[in-house]
Amino acid sequence: MKNLIKATCLFLFLFAINVTAQTKIIDAETTYPVSYATISFGDGQGLFADDDGLFIFTKKLYKDVDSLFISALGFKDLALATVNLPKTIEMQADINKLDEVIVTAKIDRKFKKETVKPYLDDDYYKCWLPTIESEIAVFFPNGNEKLKKITSVLFPITLESRDWKKRKRSNADKRKFSTLFKVQFYKNNNGLPGDVMTYTNIVFRATEKNGDEFELDVSEHDLFIPEDGFFVSLQVLGYTDQNGKLLPNKKYKEIKSKNGLVKIPTNFRPLLPFTDEINAHNTYIKRVFISGNKWVQFKKGNGIESSLLKTNLNNYGVGINYNAYKDK
Repeated sequence: MKNLIKATCLFLFLFAINVTAQTKIIDAETTYPVSYATISFGDGQGLFADDDGLFIFTKKLYKDVDSLFISALGFKDLALATVNLPKTIEMQADINKLDEVIVTAKIDRKFKKETVKPYLDDDYYKCWLPTIESEIAVFFPNGNEKLKKITSVLFPITLESRDWKKRKRSNADKRKFSTLFKVQFYKNNNGLPGDVMTYTNIVFRATEKNGDEFELDVSEHDLFIPEDGFFVSLQVLGYTDQNGKLLPNKKYKEIKSKNGLVKIPTNFRPLLPFTDEINAHNTYIKRVFISGNKWVQFKKGNGIESSLLKTNLNNYGVGINYNAYKDK
């Protein structure tokens, strides 16, 4: 009975914090919520707003944070002090970054469905452990001058067995997860991810029920492959509830050391398998919460500390499906 009372009190306490500490980000002109905005703390840490533009911030949770830096697709960046943080934050649309209005006729030309297969692997030790602080981008060259439309992206996922001893059995029960990811498409800017190809928020929820490959349908976004190729990126937003609603996720663990508290980024499931079967170095990473963050090629000698590089696991083997249209 005592345990039940304690659990109830804890639940009510957390519920009260969530209700009173919620801040909402809206479009200053339309008052619509700004979904999945990035809230950076300026010290390499941060969090995301959910689909309703809501996020939770209190001085109790983040004692050492005095400023927030907020960014979102299609909006001007915003910096705010955490003292007297308003319950509603307005963001101004960035006219220079809005989608171009392109009038296109329906393409009636015949096409051939093509696939770049993903590289799948269920080896735990060959995987990237996703953290909210990092975004991973994979480059796809064009190959030829044919008009090509991306129809879906194939993201490899590694599932973990509940029982470690049974991890090699295909029928073993898998660890459950419900994780929200954000996807972006970038133009090629001299070998690095450049301007986005669409300002539409593209997110998906992955669970263990999706198996070792998640296929994301993007056919409605009219994403045509540029002449010099493109990048597709993946960024974990956090765990969700059973309805797919983004939960308040602890973004880092605090570990006591001789020099004080050390913040270690939290790893989120599912794991992302890397491969050594691609000759080129097509994978790039960046830390999204650092002001002026830069893309870095995932390659030895680029200052990246990763056990994957030590075993030549250089790439996240994303696949795509696309329509290659025949010439007129």
